[in-house]
Amino acid sequence: MFGFAGWSGSGKTTLIEALVPRLTERGWRVSLVKHAHHGFDVDQPGKDSHRHRMAGCAEVLVTSAARWALVHELRGAPELSLADAIGRLSPCDLVLVEGWKRAAIPKLEVWRAMLGRPLLHPGDPNVVGVATDSPAGLSAGLPVFDLHDVGGIATFVSERAAAWRAGD
Repeated sequence: MFGFAGWSGSGKTTLIEALVPRLTERGWRVSLVKHAHHGFDVDQPGKDSHRHRMAGCAEVLVTSAARWALVHELRGAPELSLADAIGRLSPCDLVLVEGWKRAAIPKLEVWRAMLGRPLLHPGDPNVVGVATDSPAGLSAGLPVFDLHDVGGIATFVSERAAAWRAGD
């Protein structure tokens, strides 16, 4: 597994979107776990599955010849831990993690100077590199990548991904 940390608007999702094809081209089966700090909905109001969920179903599974999706309502139960979320994935070669900023996993910090926010890595020993839109002059004490160096970042992620152990 390998994580991506950074402030909102730093470009984590865009970077991951560019990395996934590079990683799958290497023959890796890649999955992603994303934590949202806000309410979200993958279902659309008016659709049958949304109507069933709103009626009180704990879970709604929708399936077709192209894909399936399971929506599970917590209804007051605690949110999933990172371990619980990963445990729900099908087997894969690499799990990318976005949004668990404080997880004790190797991660790449995605940082943009224009956001005016401080770097995260000085306070997080699990940050093993930084991807930024302004690498020149950034003295991070870690490997620094230009955000557009998708090939270099893909190699870095491949080399630094850590094995997941049950109970982590």
